[in-house]
Amino acid sequence: MRIIRFLEENGLSRLAAITDENLLYELPFENILELRQEAQQRKVSMVEIIQQAIQDTLPKKEGLEQLKLLVPIEAQEVWAAGVTYLRSREERNYEATGGKHVEPTIYDKVYEAKRPEIFFKSTKERTRGTGESLCLRTDSSWQVPEPELALVLDENGQIFGFTIGNDLSCRDIEGENPLYLPQAKIWKNSCSIGPAIRLAETVEDFYSFQITCRIYRNQEKVFEETASTRDLRRTYEELCSYLVKDNIVFNGTVLLTGTSIVPPENYTLQDGDLIEIEIPGIGTLVNPVKKQAVKLVENNLV
Repeated sequence: MRIIRFLEENGLSRLAAITDENLLYELPFENILELRQEAQQRKVSMVEIIQQAIQDTLPKKEGLEQLKLLVPIEAQEVWAAGVTYLRSREERNYEATGGKHVEPTIYDKVYEAKRPEIFFKSTKERTRGTGESLCLRTDSSWQVPEPELALVLDENGQIFGFTIGNDLSCRDIEGENPLYLPQAKIWKNSCSIGPAIRLAETVEDFYSFQITCRIYRNQEKVFEETASTRDLRRTYEELCSYLVKDNIVFNGTVLLTGTSIVPPENYTLQDGDLIEIEIPGIGTLVNPVKKQAVKLVENNLV
C-alpha cells in the first residue's frame, strides 16, 4: 500500500492510496499524519483505516501519470546519514585526498565507529517532489545526486513509511574541508523526496529494497547503477536512535539512509540533466536540474 499527495483542479491537495493492484483511491485526509493519527486513536493499522475508507467507493479513473503529484509529506525537517555504505566511505576518501588515500581518514573512522554520521539536510521549503526542479549550487563544479532510501518517522523515531530521497551534494566543497559539509548539502531545492510513501506495515523485509539511479543528458542516458539496502553498514533502528537522542524530532520527519551509488569522478550535473531514482514498491522519483542565476553582491551584502 502506497500513499500519494496530488493537486486537484481546484488547487487543493488531496491524499490517495494506491493498492497492490495499482488502483487509486482518494482518502478523506489532508495528509498522511492525519491518517496515522486516526489509526493510533482507533488502535488499528493504517491499512485498516484505508480499507474502511474506500470500501464503498470506486477507484479514480485517472491513472497516476495523469495526476499532478506533490511531495508525499511536507516534512518540517529532513535529516541524512552519511558513510553508511562501503562505497560511500571510499568515495568520501577520494574527495578528501584526491585519490591518494593511504592513512585512515575521518571517513574510515566514522564508518567503523559506534556513533553514525547524521546531519541536517533540508526543510519543507527546500524540499521538492517528483517532477519538480532541483537547483545546482553556483559555487560548485562537482555536483552529483545521491539516491537513497528514506525513512518516514514519528516523533519517537518509529518508522511508519519508506520513500525515495535525493540528497544532492557538492563533492568538491565537502572534499575541500569536512567543516564545509552544511554548504555542500544545504541550499535552495537541494533535496527531493517521493513520489509515494510505502507504508512500513506492508513491507515484509525492510532491507529488501533495490535502488536504481539513472541520469539523462540531452535525452540520452549517461549513467545507470543499482544498489541494495542489504549492503547498509548500519541498521535503521541504529540511525533512528541517534537522531532522536536528546533531540526534538517532529512527527513526519524524514531520514535519508545514505547512498551506495556514485557517478564517475569525471561526472558533474549540468543544467538540464534529468535524474531518475527508482525503488520497486515505492515508485520513481524524477527531477530535472537547473542552474540558478548568480546574485549580484553590492557592498558585501546580497
